[in-house]
Amino acid sequence: MTAPTTSAAAPGQLTHRQILTVLSGLMLGMLLAALDQTIMASAMKTIADQLHGQTIQAWATTAYLITATISTPLYGKLSDIFGRKPMYLTAISFFLLGSVLSGIAGSMYELAAYRAVQGLGAGGLMSLALAIIADMVAPRERSKYQSYFMAVWGLSSVAGPVVGGFFAGLSSFAGIEGWRWVFLLNVPIALVALAVVARHLNVPHKPVPQKVDYLGAILLTVGLVPLLIIAEQGRQWGWASGRALAMYGIGVVGLVAFWFNERRMGDAALLPLRLFGRQFSLINAVNFVMGVGMFGMMMSLPLYLQIVKGASPTESGLMTLPLTFGILAAAIISGRMISRTGRYRIYPIVGLGLTAASLFLFAQIGVDTPLWATMLIMVLAGAGLGLCMQPLILAIQNDVDPRDIGVATSTATFFRSIGGTVGTAVFLSILFTVVGDRISDAFGSVRTDPAFTEALTQNPQFAGSLQGGIDLNNTSFLNTLDPTLARPILTGFSSSLDTVFLVGGVVVLAAFALIWFLKETPLSTKSGLQRIAEEDAPVPVAVH
Repeated sequence: MTAPTTSAAAPGQLTHRQILTVLSGLMLGMLLAALDQTIMASAMKTIADQLHGQTIQAWATTAYLITATISTPLYGKLSDIFGRKPMYLTAISFFLLGSVLSGIAGSMYELAAYRAVQGLGAGGLMSLALAIIADMVAPRERSKYQSYFMAVWGLSSVAGPVVGGFFAGLSSFAGIEGWRWVFLLNVPIALVALAVVARHLNVPHKPVPQKVDYLGAILLTVGLVPLLIIAEQGRQWGWASGRALAMYGIGVVGLVAFWFNERRMGDAALLPLRLFGRQFSLINAVNFVMGVGMFGMMMSLPLYLQIVKGASPTESGLMTLPLTFGILAAAIISGRMISRTGRYRIYPIVGLGLTAASLFLFAQIGVDTPLWATMLIMVLAGAGLGLCMQPLILAIQNDVDPRDIGVATSTATFFRSIGGTVGTAVFLSILFTVVGDRISDAFGSVRTDPAFTEALTQNPQFAGSLQGGIDLNNTSFLNTLDPTLARPILTGFSSSLDTVFLVGGVVVLAAFALIWFLKETPLSTKSGLQRIAEEDAPVPVAVH
């Protein structure tokens, strides 16, 4: 790119070196948020065992999810009012504090509370990083820098399960229980990110004389927390149970009250309703629907690899390398092409088409599908996601006033996160609703098979468990079970996951249909800071 290399830059313009220096701190912050989620996936069972809280382990994830989701739009709005730097430093500090506390937790309830503190920081790390890049870099050049964030996200998706599995498998490290390093590992990274951002993120900001919409934040919390809780716990409670109905009711009342409050607050609203024009609303609808399908796929793939293919959490993380490769390659190529041509609309159209196609292909895989075939589909799915994520953020940032970039970016992240929560809840519900019948059907089809009958005779304990129903809460027994007896269970799981992938494909197909209505507007060649500086520059007075 042609970046200025001297200090004689235009007002609001930073040099390429200044941008990369700030970017290094932002990437470390994003690494914290992204890595923490994937590390927990492979370490959670060990942590729950150590803290004697296996039955309540979901609350450690739910608490993090709730605070991260709720705080995301708040960070965006506050950063527009008070500036990006103080809010980003606040986000890192919350995450650092939550990591230290989680590392010394003595019970699962304590861990859930401390993970909530972590979530308060995570809510700002990703959305503010994207907003800061929007301040510093013109939309025409922005995709090339955002591809670095995609690289961090891809790295964490592979490294997280490996690192988490490593530390969870250690009895102790440096005199501290191994699983505690899952959290303590964040401390040095957060400290470096804090130092880099504190020293180098010195972009000008003009404070906005606007009151903070605290009531809106409270009402959004009242509206979303019950719905997020039921999304995580509904399968255990029952979707139509008394507790579930109470959560639905409170959530709906909270969201209706939030809407009326935002309408009353006008520009000072947490999510200003004036932003929700045709383009902004369309992109956020696509973000939500894409989040549903994307997170459904990300949840289903590890289950297929671990349960059906017998991979460990660490191995399944490494097996998803083709997915990461697809994401990175597509993000880097599309970023460079957008910078060269200024055109971006075609990429989410192609990306959502590829993602939908890959989900329909995943719906065809089974117990005997070779891994290489599944990995080829992963490359296709990764390419689809890589083509979607950057251009959608870019389109939303390009569509709003530079003074609204923070709230606009955080809103896009917020809707995708909500979609991911809904997708995970819905797809897990579908999976465990159909898996019992699919396994029963698979056993029914082999019940007269001589090899199966002989294997069942040699395993009377397993034969007895079939009478009372197989406990699917812990599938580790499949690793030692006779392959002949295990195959019907694997077939049932595989068939159920095929249904999940199929539904995911239909959902993403809906996003694919919506994205065709996206209107492409020319990308500005000036950063958010440059545009603000020009708007604030005094108008020259003509002298006669």
